[in-house]
Amino acid sequence: MTVNIKASLVQPGKGSAYLVLGDLYTILAEGKDTNGEYGLVEALMQPQSAAPLHNHDDADEAHYILEGEIEYQLDEQTIVATPGTFLNFPKGQYHSYKNIGAKPAKLLMWVTPAGGELFFAEAGHRINLPLNEEERSLLGVVNPADFEKVLVIASKYIKFPTS
Repeated sequence: MTVNIKASLVQPGKGSAYLVLGDLYTILAEGKDTNGEYGLVEALMQPQSAAPLHNHDDADEAHYILEGEIEYQLDEQTIVATPGTFLNFPKGQYHSYKNIGAKPAKLLMWVTPAGGELFFAEAGHRINLPLNEEERSLLGVVNPADFEKVLVIASKYIKFPTS
């Protein structure tokens, strides 16, 4: 069976963008664009923003750091990743990460097979790029009600440690 997928192009400052717990996530490719092979997201994490320890039972994930300093916890190992660092998390690999820098950190996040990229669309608030002044003011702001929503939705995409 031949699948006919067309090339896609996302210009700078374009893509489907979402605010999730004060951070900006732009979906650059989703499963419908890649025949389900992978999803690609650009993340702009604010200082001290973090993702808790988790894994993915059904997908591999990879990160490439573009800007900033991000501290990763991989099982018992701690790594400080700077621009140019590439990290790959196979299915089942527990990992967490935190922007430890004083400025926003930017990274690319791949998930394969596709599907995990849709977490940001489901958990976040859709915004238009480029950000206007009001939207920029929301970067770094975490609404407690949004935190609860993200936790519920996250359980569909990730697995948290049980102990």
